[in-house]
Amino acid sequence: MNVEFFVISLLNGVSYGLLLFMLSSGLTLIFSMMGVLNFAHASFYMLGAYFAYTLSGIVGFWPALFIAPLLVFALGAAFERYCLRRVHKFGHVPELLVTFGLSYLILELVQLVWGRSTVPYGLPSALQGPLFTLYGTQFPKSRSFIMLVAVLMLVSVWLLLTRTRIGLVIQAALKHPDMVEALGHNVPRVFMLVFGGGAALAGLAGVVGGNTYVTEPAMAGSVGSIIFVVVVVGGMGSLAGAFLASLIIGIVQTFAVAMDQSLATGLQAFGVVVSDQTFGYELLKLTISQVAPILPYLFLVLILIFRPKGLLGTRED
Repeated sequence: MNVEFFVISLLNGVSYGLLLFMLSSGLTLIFSMMGVLNFAHASFYMLGAYFAYTLSGIVGFWPALFIAPLLVFALGAAFERYCLRRVHKFGHVPELLVTFGLSYLILELVQLVWGRSTVPYGLPSALQGPLFTLYGTQFPKSRSFIMLVAVLMLVSVWLLLTRTRIGLVIQAALKHPDMVEALGHNVPRVFMLVFGGGAALAGLAGVVGGNTYVTEPAMAGSVGSIIFVVVVVGGMGSLAGAFLASLIIGIVQTFAVAMDQSLATGLQAFGVVVSDQTFGYELLKLTISQVAPILPYLFLVLILIFRPKGLLGTRED
């Protein structure tokens, strides 16, 4: 493994991990504050990308960067107010079902409005091209921008929750809702804003991720399962855990995708003779890049076996 491969793969892994964190942070906030696992969270990510695509053609990318998450916030808050709140009293299963249904509804609406094909949501001129060249390999501005937005979002959310009156009310409403209500705060409204804010974070990830990767109806399904892996591995309800898990999964998967070596090659390097008669040869000849998609789920299984609360999870269920 040369230095060029290591550094570029590390940067790509960090940028992908930070995009995963932008996605999972909203889901983590919603769960930690409301105890709701939102199966439609990745759909808000998709809406952010499609809204930004449409708005970019009207007002440009930079205004869309702010307007699209606000639109997703409004939709998320409206869904909590008029749908989720009505089923909340019936328990977690109806909550899961209604968010699951919402994800399919959003998918069908997206396909009706924008079609089933990939839309040409391109990068603005300011984000095109490389930011720098390292060891002869260029690192794109778009990935650097994702990293910048994710870090700014992390700092902003942390400051909001720990250094402002609003953050104190939100945290108090989680543990002592009756007391917060007695002090004159509207707890249902707090939860509505939290749900809308979590959806807006996913929408923001869609704005910056949709033009860097691809904007299509399948984009929600492609990241929907991975963000649940991040949330569980990091620890249900732990924002710091989600951040750590996102970076680990992003870096590991990026390195794995870029490696063509197989386990058989590794064994041969240590002097072990491997042939087509060797037990399990078909598995041994699989390259690391071929098994890369299942690595996060393997990590999830190991975490659930050896540390069920996750890396930094403290929440008691």
